[in-house]
Amino acid sequence: MPKKEITGKTLRVTLVRSAIGYTKDQKATVKALGLRRLHQTVEHKDTPALRGMLTKVIHLLKIEE
Repeated sequence: MPKKEITGKTLRVTLVRSAIGYTKDQKATVKALGLRRLHQTVEHKDTPALRGMLTKVIHLLKIEE
């Protein structure tokens, strides 16, 4: 069976500012992105749902394609 090609971009998301002092929904969004500590980096597939989450907490993140 041939391997399936993964299409679409991935985004590297890094937490650069703490969520302390921000609202509960912003803290929950950071947690849902899989970010637990400062300077932790995770990779996600680029989807409209992910873009919405990133927009909500853009001031806390560094995003690379």
